[in-house]
Amino acid sequence: MRTLLYSSQTYDRDSFLAAKAPAGIDLHFQPARLTLDTVALASGYPVVCAFINDDLSTPVLERLAAGGTKLIALRSAGFNHVNLPTAQRLGISVVRVPAYSPHAVAEHAVALILALNRHLHRAYNRTRDGDFTLHGLTGFDLVGKTVGVVGTGQIGATFAKIMAGFGCQLLAYDPFPNPQVEALGARYLPLDELLANAQIISLHCPLNEHTRHVINEASLSQMQRGAMLINTGRGALVDTPALIDALKSGQLGYLGLDVYEEEAHLFFEDRSDLPLQDDVLARLLTFPNVVITAHQAFLTREALGAIAQTTLENIAGWASGSPQNLV
Repeated sequence: MRTLLYSSQTYDRDSFLAAKAPAGIDLHFQPARLTLDTVALASGYPVVCAFINDDLSTPVLERLAAGGTKLIALRSAGFNHVNLPTAQRLGISVVRVPAYSPHAVAEHAVALILALNRHLHRAYNRTRDGDFTLHGLTGFDLVGKTVGVVGTGQIGATFAKIMAGFGCQLLAYDPFPNPQVEALGARYLPLDELLANAQIISLHCPLNEHTRHVINEASLSQMQRGAMLINTGRGALVDTPALIDALKSGQLGYLGLDVYEEEAHLFFEDRSDLPLQDDVLARLLTFPNVVITAHQAFLTREALGAIAQTTLENIAGWASGSPQNLV
C-alpha cells in the first residue's frame, strides 16, 4: 500500500520508521505541504497521509481522486481542514488519530502559563545579555487562582487535573460535562460566567461552527481585567486581531498561543531570513506579555510514537476492509 506523507519533517520520518508498521505499507515522505500546486506528487498513491495545515479542499481532493487516491490518513485528531462532503462524493475515505497523548498538549498549555506568569522568556533573554536585575519579572502564586477550562475532552480534562494539582479552583465549560473533571471539584458554568470569573482561561475545544472565534472582542471584554488567555487548541477559536486592542488596553494581561488562525503558510518552516508578512502576528510578537510557539504542543516522543502507530494501523485496517477511526 503506497503511502505518501505530506508535510513530513525529520521527526515524522523517525517516528514512522520506528513504529511497528503492518506488512504491505510502503511509506514515502514528502516535506512539501499538500496544496493545489503539490497535489500532482500524489499521483499513483492510493493513500495520502496529511497533517493539520495540508489543504484538503474540494479542488485538491478532486485532483487526488483523479490520481488514484482512495484514503486520506490524517496524522491529527482534528479534521476541520477536510471537505468531508467532497471526500464522500469522490469515494475517498478519511481516517484520523482521535487521541495520541493528551498529556503532551495539556503540559504545553501549563508550560505557557508558567512562562508567562514568571516571565521566563524575558528573564532568559535578560540574563543572556548580562542583565541580572529583577524589575518587571514579578509573577503570582498559582495556588488559589481560578482557572477556566473551555472544552473538557481528554486534553481539557488532563489540563484540569494538572491545574488542580497546583491548588487552583476550576471552572469549566462544555456542552457535555465530564464526570472526571467534576470529580476534581470543577464547576460547569455558561461561557460568559466562566470568562467573567476566571483569572486564567485555557482553550481545549474542537473547531466547528459553534466555536469559531469563540474568543472575540465581546468575549474579551467579559474577562477580568488582566486575565491570562492560553490557546493550544485551534487557531480559529480566537479572533486574533481582537487580541491586539485587548493587549494594548491591558484588558488582556497575558497571552500564550501555540496555534494561530493564519499559521498554514508560516508554521513548520524556517522563515528567519525573510520579512514577516503577517502584520497581525508581527504586532503580537511586539508585546512583552505574549508567548507564541509554532504548534509544537503535540511534539513529544510519546505523542509522535502514538500518532505513527495509530496512523499505520488505520491504513492497514482500511486496506483489509476493517476500517477504524473513520471520520
